Amino acid sequence: MTSTSSETRTFRPADLGTLTVVAWSGEHPEDEKDMAFLLAYSLGDGEGGPEAATEAIEHLLRNTGLPIGGPVVESSRNPSLPLTLLVEAGQAVLNMPHLNAQCVVPPEWLAAVGERGHAYFMFTTRPWPEAKPGVPLAEEDLAAFAGAEETMTSAAHCLLTTKSLRG
Repeated sequence: MTSTSSETRTFRPADLGTLTVVAWSGEHPEDEKDMAFLLAYSLGDGEGGPEAATEAIEHLLRNTGLPIGGPVVESSRNPSLPLTLLVEAGQAVLNMPHLNAQCVVPPEWLAAVGERGHAYFMFTTRPWPEAKPGVPLAEEDLAAFAGAEETMTSAAHCLLTTKSLRG
């Protein structure tokens, strides 16, 4: 019996490469109200390249209890999910095993989170080397990548209840 490299390989955070989180809001098709979205992805620029980043993210998501490709996991119904989203001072801070990531969020994102109490989080195993941190993303590029079938089916999807430092 042979095993794949992802079964035998030990998780190394460095394999993730540069991890980026981007936030935006948009109308949810079911209720036509704004939804806050977060997308996490790797640039695929670690030592092992895009393949190692994909394997590392797959390993991380599996160990976190987030299935790749669906269904959508609701953190409010899964209190043992080791994933939190803190929203404070205009930033979203995502905490999960082996990593913490934060990003500045726009006012409309904060308004959507304030109304709904959660954000739709998607962590894709598909690297996106063109979308570097600090470089503005065109709305159409973000929509094309985030909405692509390859991105959606290679991602974990989660409704993350937001927390804040204030009660």
